[in-house]
Amino acid sequence: MSQNFPSPPPGLRLAVIPVTPFEQNCTLLWDEETNRGVVIDPGGDVASIMAAIDHHGVLVEGIWLTHGHLDHAGGVEELKTALQDRSGLAVPVSGPDRRDQFLMDDIARQSAAYGIPGMKNATSDRWLEEGDTLSIGRHVFQVLHCPGHTPGHIVLIHPAHFAIVGDVLFQGSVGRTDFPYGNTDELLNSIHTKLLPLGDEVAFLCGHGPGSTFGAERKSNPFLQ
Repeated sequence: MSQNFPSPPPGLRLAVIPVTPFEQNCTLLWDEETNRGVVIDPGGDVASIMAAIDHHGVLVEGIWLTHGHLDHAGGVEELKTALQDRSGLAVPVSGPDRRDQFLMDDIARQSAAYGIPGMKNATSDRWLEEGDTLSIGRHVFQVLHCPGHTPGHIVLIHPAHFAIVGDVLFQGSVGRTDFPYGNTDELLNSIHTKLLPLGDEVAFLCGHGPGSTFGAERKSNPFLQ
């Protein structure tokens, strides 16, 4: 794991697999005691994701999505099939908020437009809402709805000062809002009212590039001043 990514909470381990031409941070997160875990935002390059799963010996029990963009969800169906072919068991998909379904229903068309073959429309087994929780063993993540980049974007918060924020916040930047459905005011409101109040010490893993802390971004991120 690169030193540019934050350390996971005690008892959890993570591996980041950059996928697709967008270099999206697909994340393998697992309980170090049981080696049971989840894949977060499998945008594509499923062979690389499966190789990481094999390398770390993780039993994947779920797929979590922060939002519905193709670089985060374009590999969902292929990964589900690969995991089920291996174990014989279906792996459920959780997230994002239902308001991103229109994006997940359009992945195949978008991927063709971008010249990225093989992506399929994605489906979720459990849409998430603010206040829901997701678990890896005894490790519980709280769901926050943080729209702006997409209408249904969610963020996952662990009480041990760790967050998975997708494309809401980056080191030195914030998520794009120049899509027809994007909303800059909503995005900044999500960051200022939901994320920064969690505390300066909270480290976060984002959808692209290195991670940071809420404190560092509050102080130096030009988009938050």
